[in-house]
Order: sequence, then C-alpha cells, then structure tokens
Amino acid sequence: MNSLFEWIDTLLASSNIDYGSIPYLRLLILFVSLIIISIICFYITKYAIIHTLYKFIRRTSIKWDDLLVEYKTFDNVAHLIPAIIVKQTTPLILIDFEKLIPFITKLTDIYIIIAILIIVLSFLKASEHIIRKSPIFINKPITSYFQLIRIILYIIIAILIISIFIEQSPLYLLSAFGAMSAILLLIFKDTILGLVASVQISSNDMVRPGDWIEMPKFNANGEVLTINLNTVKVENWDKTITTIPTYFFISDSFKNWRGMQQSGGRRINRAIHINTRSVKFIDVTLKKRLTKVQLIHDYLLDREKEINAYNEEHCIDTSELINGRRMTNVGVFRQYIEYYLRNHPHIRKDMTLMVRQLDFTERGLPIELYCFTATTEWLKYEQIQADIFDHLLAATRFFDLEIFQPPSGEDIHKVMTTIVKNK
Repeated sequence: MNSLFEWIDTLLASSNIDYGSIPYLRLLILFVSLIIISIICFYITKYAIIHTLYKFIRRTSIKWDDLLVEYKTFDNVAHLIPAIIVKQTTPLILIDFEKLIPFITKLTDIYIIIAILIIVLSFLKASEHIIRKSPIFINKPITSYFQLIRIILYIIIAILIISIFIEQSPLYLLSAFGAMSAILLLIFKDTILGLVASVQISSNDMVRPGDWIEMPKFNANGEVLTINLNTVKVENWDKTITTIPTYFFISDSFKNWRGMQQSGGRRINRAIHINTRSVKFIDVTLKKRLTKVQLIHDYLLDREKEINAYNEEHCIDTSELINGRRMTNVGVFRQYIEYYLRNHPHIRKDMTLMVRQLDFTERGLPIELYCFTATTEWLKYEQIQADIFDHLLAATRFFDLEIFQPPSGEDIHKVMTTIVKNK
C-alpha cells in the first residue's frame, strides 16, 4: 500500500500539483477507485448468483428454494461484498486521515446491518409464502405472526444502528428502554392487542380468510380478505372494503356464516301474513275444490275420515259447521305448504323443515316457513326463496284466504267514493 501511495504521489507531483494538495487528491483517487472496484465486485457477485446458483436451484426437484429465487434472497447477498471491501480497505486508504476512519467504519457497519436485514426479510417473505400454502396453516393468521417478527427485527436493527452511532453496547440501550416500557406499551398498544387477538382467533378458529361475517358496529357484511396483526379486511357485498381492528373480534360480537356454508344448506325463515277475516271452516264446496289439489288429496281424505269417526263417536250435530271437529282453510293451507316444501327439489329434507303459526299481530296471522335450501350460493338461494313464495302467495286464493296488506291511498279513495255515492 505504501508503494501505491508513493507511486500516486510521484505521479501527482510530476503534474506540477501543489504539494499540500497531493494527500487530498490521492484520497479522492483511491476512494473513486474503491467505489468502482466495489461496484464491479457487486455485479460480478450478482452475475455469479443469477447465472450459476439460480440455474442450479431451478434444476432441483425441491420447490421451496424456487421461492428464494422469486423473492431475490440471494440477490441481496451481493450487497455485502462491496460493504466488506470498503470496511477492510478504508483504514488503509485513510492512513493520513485517521479521524475519518471511525465515521466511515460506522457507515459501512450500518450498511452491512441493513443489507443483512434485507436478506432476512426476503427469506421471511419466502417462508411466509411456503407456510401459508401448507394445509396445516391454511386457515391460520400466518401474516400476523410474520408481521410481528418483522416488527421485532426492525426494533433490533434500530437498536444496533443507534448503538453504533453512540458507540455504546446494545445492552445499554435496552436498559434505557426498560425505563421507557410504559411509553412503549402505549405506542405499541394496538400491536400488542392485535397480537393477543390473533393468537385467540387462531387458537379458537373464530375467523378465517374467506369467511362470510357480519359486524354491524362497523357496517361490515361480506367476505374476510386478510387477517393481519392490526387489522382484518372485509370485502362487503357492495364491493366496498371495511377495515376492522383485530382485537374487536374478541371484544365485540359478530356473526360468522361459515357454519351455514359448511352445512351445505341456507335457512329460509319468512312468514306469510294471513288476513284473519278470511279464516273459516272448510265447507262442502271448498272441500270439493281442495280434493283436486294433488299434494293434499290423500291428507284431506284421511283427515276427513278421522274427523267423521270422532264426531260420530261423540254424537256431534254436524249440521252446523261450528260443532265438533272441523278442518279450517288456514290449517289445510299450512299442511299444503309443508307438503309443498317436502316435495321441492331444492329444499333439504335432512335438516329442520317446519311450517308453524305465530302469534297474532297487527299485520294478521303469520304462517312461518322454516327450512333450508340445498345450496348456500346467494343468487340461487334468493331465486329458490322467491319461487317458493311466488307460488304460495298465488296459492292462497285456492284456500279462500287473503294476504294481509295495509290499505293504500287508492283503497281509502275507493271507500270514500263509495260512501259519497251511497249518500
């Protein structure tokens, strides 16, 4: 190195350069040369990695190493070569400027730490991709855990960089941070709560990506896209995105439709409101018409035999409809609905199927349908439900029943017109 210095000094002196400026020009020449050599070594290393190591990796039957190539884990190793060259060469170049050596050394140390961090982060991305595809972890919030690892790495790197600048041991900084623990807890409150929530969500299998959830507090009603350390993203059915803090999934209530989706059947729970003024006993005329309805033909005959036998046994006077046991149009209609559902090709027969009468309301007598479709697909479910109620609403008139409907303005107008005409 001394021979090199002498040769450069001789060359500069022969160029009639002021003697006092020679050390500075020598330093400039050496630094420029060092930068050029470092850049050349960087590209040589990168070329060797891409054209030698990567070709070997792609030929192997192992798949996980291909992800290391995809995330450029080995590409980042090339950044270490120029930093190491600069770190080893700087003390020799700055032999006449020893005060600059600590500063340059600090910069190269920080550069090496950051380069190592980039390598580790790219390795973590590849690992996260591999683990997320594993059947064991497919429904786990893996992203949250890797986010936590990255946060810890950032904190460690920040501590190391600060310790290099102040020339103190990292343990010294950690002891100082111990006194600031309350402030740190406040700063990272959401992160800590998110971590605890992520662990509980994962262990209790409360939410998975792809689940349909409802959380009215945040106007969320849609499919879970991602579960991160701090947030859960939900794509609503109107294609808007709702972002919910993760810890609200263990502190607040929400509805998860996963059970419905896994069961293969979606519930229909809706009522038809009958006008009570149209409820009556079945007379001969109505019975004759209803026996032509195939679904309840056998039921009507069996029911009639049972009622007749009871009335004869108890000597009931059947000349009046109110005496003894009688069938009502609403009761037969309720039975018709049940037979209709049991014969419907898109209704599950192995799940709860019930038609019941609810309490009277100001809207009449509710006849509730409770059953499950044979599909969970939203569009098909709505079509099946609409077809069922289209049919039942039209079928009520065959039972001499009326659907309850509050009077409209036109109804009131007709009544008033009739009153005026009668006057």
